[in-house]
Amino acid sequence: MTQSAAELRRTLGVTDAVVIGLGSMIGAGIFAALGPAAGAAGSGLLLGLAVAAVVAYCNATSSARLAALYPASGGTYVYGRERLGPFWGYLAGWSFVVGKTASCAAMALTVGAYVWPGQAHAVAVAAVVALTAVNYGGIQKSAWLTRVIVAVVLAVLASVVVVCLGSGASEAGRLDVGASGGAGGVLQAAGLLFFAFAGYARIATLGEEVRDPARTIPRAIPLALGITLVVYAAVAVAVLSVLGADALGRAGAPLVEAVRAAGVPGLAPVVRVGAAVAALGSLLALILGVSRTTLAMARDGHLPRALSAVHPRFQVPHRAEAAVGAVVAVLAATVDVRGAIGFSSFGVLAYYAVANASAWTLGSPSRSGSGSSAGSASDAGSGSGGGWGSVARVVPAVGLLGCGVLAFALPAVSVVVGAGVLGVGAVAYGVRKWRTR
Repeated sequence: MTQSAAELRRTLGVTDAVVIGLGSMIGAGIFAALGPAAGAAGSGLLLGLAVAAVVAYCNATSSARLAALYPASGGTYVYGRERLGPFWGYLAGWSFVVGKTASCAAMALTVGAYVWPGQAHAVAVAAVVALTAVNYGGIQKSAWLTRVIVAVVLAVLASVVVVCLGSGASEAGRLDVGASGGAGGVLQAAGLLFFAFAGYARIATLGEEVRDPARTIPRAIPLALGITLVVYAAVAVAVLSVLGADALGRAGAPLVEAVRAAGVPGLAPVVRVGAAVAALGSLLALILGVSRTTLAMARDGHLPRALSAVHPRFQVPHRAEAAVGAVVAVLAATVDVRGAIGFSSFGVLAYYAVANASAWTLGSPSRSGSGSSAGSASDAGSGSGGGWGSVARVVPAVGLLGCGVLAFALPAVSVVVGAGVLGVGAVAYGVRKWRTR
C-alpha cells in the first residue's frame, strides 16, 4: 500500500503544533469556566487553577514522552494499546471520542448562543458544517485558520486583563487565596478548570502529521501548556480582582461582566465576539482530534473500518471527519449539551489516566503484548532514557493520582453518567472480543 493511501502527510512544525494546542486550550472554556469554578471554590479559585495546572503538566509530560515514541494518529488510544494492552487503549479511545463529541456540540452551541441567541441551534449546525469542510481540505488549512483564531482570542483576553487591572474597581484584597469553598470545592474547581487545559492532547493525536515528531511533540506540548497557563492566570487574577469570588461565581458571562464592572461597557460586545471566535477555535481543533482518534480506532476494527480511509488528494481521514461532523451536527441541532461539560471532563480525565499509566511503564521493562514496536519503545524510554531522568516514574504517578481525584470530585451526576458510559464501552469491547473468537 502506498504512503498516499495509507498514511497522513507530515507537514506540521513546532510552531504549527503549538498553535493548534493553543487553539484547543485557549477557547471558550476561559470565557465560561471561571464562573462555575469560583462558585465551587470561592476565594480558592486560584488554588483550583494551580491544582489543575499541576495535573495538566503531568499529563502533558506523559503525553509528550509517549508521542515521541509512538508518532501515530490516535494519541492515548495508541499509547494505552502499546503499553498496557488493547483493552486500555480502546477504553482511552472510547472516552475521548464520546466525551469530546459532546464537547464539540457544546462548543458549537456556544458559538450560536453568542452570535445569534434566538437561533443558536441553526448557527451551531452551520458552524459544524463549515469547520468540517475546512478540516476536509487539509491540515495546513486548519493550522492557518487556527493561527488567526488564536491571535484574535489572545488580543481580546489581553484587552480584558489591561482594562480590569488598570481600573479603579480592581482591588488586590479580592485575590485572597484562602479556600472559602473548602478542599472539596477547590478540587471540584480544578476539575472544571482542567476542561479548559485539556487541548494539548490535540497535538499528540496529530502525531502522524507532525514533522520529526520525536523532537517536535515534546517541545510543542509543554510550550502550548505554559503559554496557556500564563494567559489563564492573568485573566483569572484580573477578573477576580474586579468582581470578587462571590460575584464571579454568580456571573453568567464572567469576562463580559468584569469589563462592565471595570467601567468599560463598550468592550463587552468585543468580548462576546471573542468568546464566539474562541468557541470556533475549540470546535475546529476538537473535530481534528476526534476524527484522528476515530481513524486510529477504525484501523484496528473497534469502529467501522470504512472510517480509516485517507483522502488521496488532501491526505486527511475524510470519512472519519465527515462522520464526526454529522454526529456533532445532529447533536447541535437537537440537544442542549452544555450540561454535559462535567461528563466530558470525566471522560477526558479517564483518557489522561490511561496516558499516565502508560507513561509510568516507560520506567520499566515493556508490559505491552502488542508487538515489536512497543518493545523498541520500551528500550528507548526505560529508566532515565531520553533525558527525562527522575520524572520517569514520579510525574506519571502524580498525574494518574490527580486524574482520579479530580474525576471523582466532579458533580455526582457527571461521575455517574461518565462511569456508565465507560461501562457501556467496556461491554461493547467484551462483546466484540467474544464474537471474534
